[in-house]
Amino acid sequence: MSKEITARSEDYSQWYNDLVIKGSLADYSAVRGCMVIKPYGFALWENMRDALDKMFKETGHQNAYFPLFVPKSLFEAEEKNAEGFAKECAVVTHYRLKADPDHKGKLLVDPESKLEEELVVRPTSEAIIWSTYKDWIQSYRDLPLLINQWANVVRWEMRTRLFLRTTEFLWQEGHTAHATEEEAIAETKKMLEVYATFAEEFMALPVIRGVKTESERFAGAVDTYCIEALMQDGKALQAGTSHFLGQNFAKAFDVKFLNKENKQEYVWATSWGVSTRLIGALVMAHGDDKGLVLPPRIAPFQVVIVPIYKGEESKAVIDAKAQEMMKELQAAGIRVKYDDNDNARPGWKFAEYEMKGIPLRLAMGLRDMENKVIELARRDTSEKQVLPMEGLTEKIKTLLEEIQASLYNKAAAYREEHITKADSWDEFIQLLDEKGGFVSAHWDGTADTEEVIKEKAKATIRCIPLHNEKEEGQCILTGKPSAQRVLFARAY
Repeated sequence: MSKEITARSEDYSQWYNDLVIKGSLADYSAVRGCMVIKPYGFALWENMRDALDKMFKETGHQNAYFPLFVPKSLFEAEEKNAEGFAKECAVVTHYRLKADPDHKGKLLVDPESKLEEELVVRPTSEAIIWSTYKDWIQSYRDLPLLINQWANVVRWEMRTRLFLRTTEFLWQEGHTAHATEEEAIAETKKMLEVYATFAEEFMALPVIRGVKTESERFAGAVDTYCIEALMQDGKALQAGTSHFLGQNFAKAFDVKFLNKENKQEYVWATSWGVSTRLIGALVMAHGDDKGLVLPPRIAPFQVVIVPIYKGEESKAVIDAKAQEMMKELQAAGIRVKYDDNDNARPGWKFAEYEMKGIPLRLAMGLRDMENKVIELARRDTSEKQVLPMEGLTEKIKTLLEEIQASLYNKAAAYREEHITKADSWDEFIQLLDEKGGFVSAHWDGTADTEEVIKEKAKATIRCIPLHNEKEEGQCILTGKPSAQRVLFARAY
């Protein structure tokens, strides 16, 4: 185990911070509660973003961009949404600074620059987007309107944590308009499945698809669907949400269309989003005490080649062979890095790439070249093997798929071991305290009981799983009748 990283068993929270910082994903910022995403972390986000963007476009969505600032009157138009985000809003009141005549180099807010209307820095974009859709939608011929934007948002958080909860973060938000309720609900569920597919097939992260309780819904939604993942410390993390908004925003912003019968109707809406929080999920789902472990499909580099040499002459020979190998790997669509930096020793490089979670590491010296072999190390299992250079590209492609599947299977097995039924309050608390994970238990369906459980157990209903089996039982807290189990967990 690297001495630079706190062990998970010792302090899970510090272990997470160590991996984010020392794995070169992000750094703390001069702005309280905000982070700097470093090039390696941003490359990871770009790969995630590009995969998702392709999936969005394949399902008929187009990208657009809307302003960062939302006039306060627009923000207030949908009452539940405004109230839900009010405590997290940053507000712009003035537009100019001026020099302080009494203190050189200091600036003051110019009182004469007060805005006629205050601007909310977007915590989410429903208000600004739906005020725009009013002009874009006139007839059924304009529907469905399928728009996504990649953007930043600001939610003023009191307690922040790199990637998991920061004042400013990056995300995408889809906002769609439909002619019928059925179409909008189908869109909501379709996008949830897009998120689930991305999480499982690209992030190697098994998720539970479900619907939120009324208390946990997005502010202004009729229904919120979600994907829930389990981290290695037994806590849940919401990895994505898709909201059926009904006609709430259409009515708030008077977005109507002329239907085929020549009658005016309000449109039906959805919104859905995932954020850079997914990077935090990736760290906690797969990382170990040596550093990051990244799934090959989204790792910034899938392969790193490290030369082993003495003297410039031998380095030149290895360089030439490595460049040849790189071209072949790149032609096969493999993201590869050749580390020819002569300021660091191979041992340091091995530790560095282990920390950064690069799936495969190749090491090559002159003797290896003479024998036409290369040493290969897997990050996920730490296994090393010597392989012939002939047919290496195909072998690497196979190994990358094996690693991807192995990471998913390992995370899925952990999750299955940590979904446990509880039939009494004492059993419920014991499971949360001693085992963690998802606890499947009966709930009487009331918001009051949900709130009491949250206060007493520090656990929330993560979701009611889709296609949940009906099962008569008694609420673990009140003993009242219950028609089905729901999933509780302590969560991020």
